[in-house]
Amino acid sequence: MATLKEFEEALRENGMQMALAILERLRERDRANRVVKPGRRIVGKKMTPELARQILELHGSTEMTQQEIAFKLGVNQGRVNEVIKRGKWLSGDQTAPEAVARDKGKARIQGAEPKRPRKAAAKSGARGGAKSAKAGAAKDKAGRSQKSPATAQLAFGDL
Repeated sequence: MATLKEFEEALRENGMQMALAILERLRERDRANRVVKPGRRIVGKKMTPELARQILELHGSTEMTQQEIAFKLGVNQGRVNEVIKRGKWLSGDQTAPEAVARDKGKARIQGAEPKRPRKAAAKSGARGGAKSAKAGAAKDKAGRSQKSPATAQLAFGDL
């Protein structure tokens, strides 16, 4: 199968100017009819109990898919699934886990809540003491702990 570009080159090579003119007119018509449509999702739309009820109503009364419901109401498909399958967002409780997560996410986006430091760095310093002594860790000249090599090894005769 040839691409449109290859087709156009073949028309040029064979001197088919009339076909090239028709192709150009079709392109101009397509450009004139082309419209850039706005995004279907409204960014940052707040999930509310009323919106959750609308989702359930559309799900129950129409044959719409979750994706179609999401596009119509301006939320993402994951939220529609949460409402339909798990009954989330149906109460107006601001202390519900999903409401708390939403508010934390919004605060993080707006920069109001500073990021917490990673716990891995804190854990490595807290491990020190008894664990490393039991494992037989030694310290090198720079003060870093080194793991001792494993003492038990298998040899071919052991199998």
